[in-house]
Amino acid sequence: MSDERKGEKVVGVVLVSHSARVAESVAELAKALSGAGSAVPVAPAGGTEGGGFGTSAERVAAAAASVDRGAGVAVLTDLGSAVLTVKALLAEGDELPPDTRLVDAPFVEGAVAAVVTAATGADLAAVEAAASEAYAYRKV
Repeated sequence: MSDERKGEKVVGVVLVSHSARVAESVAELAKALSGAGSAVPVAPAGGTEGGGFGTSAERVAAAAASVDRGAGVAVLTDLGSAVLTVKALLAEGDELPPDTRLVDAPFVEGAVAAVVTAATGADLAAVEAAASEAYAYRKV
């Protein structure tokens, strides 16, 4: 059942990468591993309008608008200029939905944690905290 049919507000997640394929793949992975299906709106925002590597403010803004369900939008980025793009949009104040946050988290692990947490109905602060805590995931 989708979040719109249940009538619940849910945190949306945007994944900003310099590569469209990376953003799309991480979005697919996060949704698959979370079991969230269509319950959590996740949008990739990767690459440039011309299909090259880089970031696009227009793509980020469109992705954020597409996942906004009234509970806030968590934005995760891969590398430095993606962070700068999102920070510039946040500074403009009217390009992104209200309650949009840039989340300091590892891109892949943070995305999975964000989507898993959003699927529980958690608020934006909890989604941000879960994604940020992914820095502590140890692999050895």
